[in-house]
Amino acid sequence: MSVTPSDLLHNKKDLNKKIDVEDIDLSEISIEDLVFNKKNYKNYINLKSLLEGVSTCQISDAYNGISRRSGVIKELKPINRLRVWGRITTCKTNSDDWGTSALAIDEANDGDILFIKTNNSDMSVWGELASTCAKANGVKATVIYGSVRDLDALYYMDYPIFACDYAPNAGSALGLGEINVDISVGDMTIQPGDFFYGDETGVVIIPQSLFKQVMTQTLAIKVKELGIIDAINGGKTLSQAAGLK
Repeated sequence: MSVTPSDLLHNKKDLNKKIDVEDIDLSEISIEDLVFNKKNYKNYINLKSLLEGVSTCQISDAYNGISRRSGVIKELKPINRLRVWGRITTCKTNSDDWGTSALAIDEANDGDILFIKTNNSDMSVWGELASTCAKANGVKATVIYGSVRDLDALYYMDYPIFACDYAPNAGSALGLGEINVDISVGDMTIQPGDFFYGDETGVVIIPQSLFKQVMTQTLAIKVKELGIIDAINGGKTLSQAAGLK
């Protein structure tokens, strides 16, 4: 049986399709559905529709309701105020070793978030050249628990960056750090493959084992908040809409 061009166009998947929040179905999703693999179109679109419409605030609230943890790393701030999500590739190095950051770019999977922890913020391990290379290699964003530089370029790049600090000086291409290992930040342990969500407010990290549960709760919070907004628009006060009166 021959396939015509019109058949191909008819069967083409619209990866930009968006589902209304009340119609989102997360019953069969997994963390693997963050990336489209040609077999998970329904789950991918449902999950993408949710993540495009929520925030770190709602995801943190959902995670807190499940685990009594926020998932937030307060020191990390958005450099260029871009929203992004994905699974984490981890990297651990000293601030005088930007070479490990370069090696980590090659190890990250397509669509991953590169999370780099340094021992301090004295020197930068990331900047314009690394961002340009990472984006070209399919990395979605970089998170530096430490310092970045080249802010004059990073501010205007279409590549999300989150960091604790910035400094103009850099170390050397030593390549002495570790990639895809568990890393500790405060009382949080971050494992390769965990879920990252970042926006203008900050960042949230969710253990991959709780991903589906947290996403389901995030959807419930989103629906509830939309109902409160509708009630306020209908003339109720916030206290009334929230059930305080």
